[in-house]
Amino acid sequence: MVRRDRNKTRKTLSRPLSASGEDEKPRVLDVTVILLEGGYASTAIGPIEVFYSAGHLWNMLRGEESKPRFRVRTASLDGKSVKSPYPLHLTPECSLKNIKKTDIVIMPTSGLDLIDRIAKHSALVPWLRKQYERGAYIAGVCSGVAFLAEAGLLDGREATTHWSVCEAFRERYPNIVWRPERFVTEDARIFCSGGVYASTDLSLYLVEKFCGHEIALQTAKALLLSMPRTRQSGYSVLPLSKPHGDEKIREAENYIQQHSVGEVSIDNLAGRAGMSPRNFIRRFKAATGRLPGAYLQALRISIAKELLEQGRVPIQTVCTKAGYADAAFFRALFKRHTGMTPGEYRANFAGMNFRREEIAS
Repeated sequence: MVRRDRNKTRKTLSRPLSASGEDEKPRVLDVTVILLEGGYASTAIGPIEVFYSAGHLWNMLRGEESKPRFRVRTASLDGKSVKSPYPLHLTPECSLKNIKKTDIVIMPTSGLDLIDRIAKHSALVPWLRKQYERGAYIAGVCSGVAFLAEAGLLDGREATTHWSVCEAFRERYPNIVWRPERFVTEDARIFCSGGVYASTDLSLYLVEKFCGHEIALQTAKALLLSMPRTRQSGYSVLPLSKPHGDEKIREAENYIQQHSVGEVSIDNLAGRAGMSPRNFIRRFKAATGRLPGAYLQALRISIAKELLEQGRVPIQTVCTKAGYADAAFFRALFKRHTGMTPGEYRANFAGMNFRREEIAS
């Protein structure tokens, strides 16, 4: 579950109260979006458009007075334009030194070559610490979360990032409580989000936090967006096990994969490997990173995902082919692993032909 800010500052930032206790006109909040060389442009542009639209676009579409809730600025390290990995340059309004104080900072994705990106943007680390000390809310998108970690802002706190880099981040930043299944995390004025397009989920989450559900919903409707998603586990394609050289365990993995539908017991696997059950479990966990039971569950969920992506396979058939007899148990297990029911997963990821037929019907 997303953790709410311990400081409970919603009223002081977004809806200040007068001496009489009545709501005054909400203060427009300053949002600073950092532009990074080599970063995915959408992780900066998406938040810019969401914050710009809050209190404005919905009102304009309905012929009502525009009431902007955020004032957005863009900044790069030196105020010069930055280039994305593709042929697109972004030109900021100013440099970091021009931003003395801001309410919210958005750190977009920095690319996968983490060490190099941090080295090239090292001036961001003390700047982020200073803004946080001045009361700013700091939000990181995808691999941009690394800058928050480098600044020490995430130590002992919950965080998320893209599922594919989370293990590398966990090794580099062991003092952080990583939640890779989450799209968005919040802990003590620090916010993190998963993949590239989770930047819109994070932005809408912040709109709701500071402006309330109604404004967030209006913003989402105006932009034809869904309200913030909460889990990214349904999108991940992590391998069943990490690379290893334990031949006995590789043989056990192959056996599990070939017999995933039937009964697979620890005693049988250990006997085939010539080990005691206790020693087998220890070696299997050390080699693959999972306990045998968790490995089998992950394999079966992967099989179920593939079947659901084909579109027309009945849920009960998916359940049986994945190795489960109890459909209710399978549905609960699938949702725990992916954050979606089997039906929801199929609606999101089934082939285009299946979705066209669904739309036509």
